[in-house]
Amino acid sequence: MIRGFATNRLLYTVDGVRMNTAIFRGGNIQNVISLDPFAIERTEVLFGPGSVMYGSDAIGGVMSFQSLKAQLSLNKETLVSGKADFRVSSANNERTGHFDVNVGWKKWAMLTSFSSFDFDHLLQGSNGPEDYLRPFHVQRQDSADVVVYQEDERLQIPTAYSQKNFMQKLRFSPNKAWDINYALHYSETSPYGRYDRHNRTRNGLPRHAEWNYGPQVWMMNHLQIEHSGNNAFYDQMNISLAYQNFEESRIDRAFQGDVRSTQTEQVAASSINLNFVRFLSKKNTLSYGAEYVLNEVSSTGEELNITTGEQQVAAARYPQANWNTFGAFVNSQHRFNEKYLMQGGLRFTQYGIDATFNPEFYDLPFTSANSSNSAFTANLGMVFRPSSSWVMSMNLSSAFRAPNVDDIGKVFDSEPGAVTVPNPDLEAETAYTADFSLGKVFNERLKFDASVYYTFLDNAMVRRNFTLNGQDSILYAGELSQVQAIQNAAQSRVYGVQASLELKLGAGFTFSSDFNYQVGEEELDDGSTSASRHAAPWFGVSRFTYKAKDLTLQLFAQYQGEVAHEDLALEEQAKVEMYAKDSNGNTYAPAWYTINMRAMYQINENFSLSCGIENLDDQRYRPYSSGVSGAGRNFYSSLRINF
Repeated sequence: MIRGFATNRLLYTVDGVRMNTAIFRGGNIQNVISLDPFAIERTEVLFGPGSVMYGSDAIGGVMSFQSLKAQLSLNKETLVSGKADFRVSSANNERTGHFDVNVGWKKWAMLTSFSSFDFDHLLQGSNGPEDYLRPFHVQRQDSADVVVYQEDERLQIPTAYSQKNFMQKLRFSPNKAWDINYALHYSETSPYGRYDRHNRTRNGLPRHAEWNYGPQVWMMNHLQIEHSGNNAFYDQMNISLAYQNFEESRIDRAFQGDVRSTQTEQVAASSINLNFVRFLSKKNTLSYGAEYVLNEVSSTGEELNITTGEQQVAAARYPQANWNTFGAFVNSQHRFNEKYLMQGGLRFTQYGIDATFNPEFYDLPFTSANSSNSAFTANLGMVFRPSSSWVMSMNLSSAFRAPNVDDIGKVFDSEPGAVTVPNPDLEAETAYTADFSLGKVFNERLKFDASVYYTFLDNAMVRRNFTLNGQDSILYAGELSQVQAIQNAAQSRVYGVQASLELKLGAGFTFSSDFNYQVGEEELDDGSTSASRHAAPWFGVSRFTYKAKDLTLQLFAQYQGEVAHEDLALEEQAKVEMYAKDSNGNTYAPAWYTINMRAMYQINENFSLSCGIENLDDQRYRPYSSGVSGAGRNFYSSLRINF
């Protein structure tokens, strides 16, 4: 969560290539699990002027992931280096393994990375809301669905899954001016269940015998060419060519039903990105560039009668579509003196969608949707350093997010008794943000920084009640359901404060804390306001750390505030499968905390050992807007070997 916005308004990049696609936006599970944490060398979070080069739809910010880079040898000897990691934990019987190896010569280098993750069903804590317990699950026995009661009602079935990640890089640097890198990324998960959907009941029985995701697959080929020149056009050039394939599927079957429905989505994403940097003077740096992205979306549906084996084509989740965007930007940074720095940027972005709906399965009043949106967005920021211990900054920025295929064309059951249908008239939303930050170091012992921000989102895309062919309800999956659609029905505001401090206590002890508080509200159709589901309650983390020569110990707490029923977004209040119930029987999100301990010991330059206990007092808690409870008391240990 960044500055009050959920992940569907973040922009994700890997080595400068956007992962957000026409249907897989940031909040999608694809972006959450595809990346291998062992292969990520650095993560940056960018706001305001720093994000103009990445895209106009970075409304909540940019999360930029930089993966490991193949390293060249600095002498005539072949460079061989790498690491191996092993980790186990108790709450979900985790078994994780990773290795990477780098071989470098004078001009050539290659890097291979592989990781394997295996998780069993997650065990939640013992102390907390009873509403989070679901002591049963469904099994298929003797050609019938059977409700099976668990020995341990804290076990969240199904939440188990496994994953494999592979990365291969090849680097060629013929001289100091040129650096050419090729990378292959591949990630694939096992099928796994969507736990919150399995929590839904009807007439006292589970609604679903199956509600699972098929394997999530991501593959990217990426060629990056860097050149350091000294000419009239640039001092540094970066050309990035990428081709990605995304695939996921949704599989569901009603309890005691014979028909299994499978919807499969694939996106082929091609992109080219050009970035140039020109040092106009010692004080002024100019960067500019352009980007083109094409997404080809394929969506299919099928139904299988598991009793008779009969198979037939069924409704897809999305239309067949092409989505493309072109953007060009310019950014300038000027340092007036040692105290003042100013940075500003301008970006033009054009989006287009060409979607075709299959009229065979849904009686839609249209067969196609064609949308084109363009806008200029701008950013302006200033940094003031009155002394070496003070820093202040201010940013003003605008952004706009055009609807993608997921926004404009999906059909799905958003909640029990409701179905979301396509809306070809959907338009772009525009955001305007202002923020102010300050940081101060006191006597080299206390470091404090804080920022306040305000974002106004105009023409915001939200899910609201809708009509289809003049009807406000239709029969969907055998149930009369309220028709809804993503609409430009609101203005939204998000504002808040972020703060952090670090205090050196002496003798190797340090205290640090991070805190985030935000408020989100959006306008309803009748002019009243509702809380925005994209704004989380206050949350934070506080840590006591001790560091000796080879030993690091840490005691830390994570915590989150309560959201009362009346403060939940209207579309969240009916989701009994996700929230607890208060004394009046209404849904709410309880406050929670966990107390945790961890230790790391550097045995020698090649071996380090880590271990810890998470959620010491075994709290049963659920992060805001999550359908899965966090882990109960969890013991873990890991070993890293460097060579």
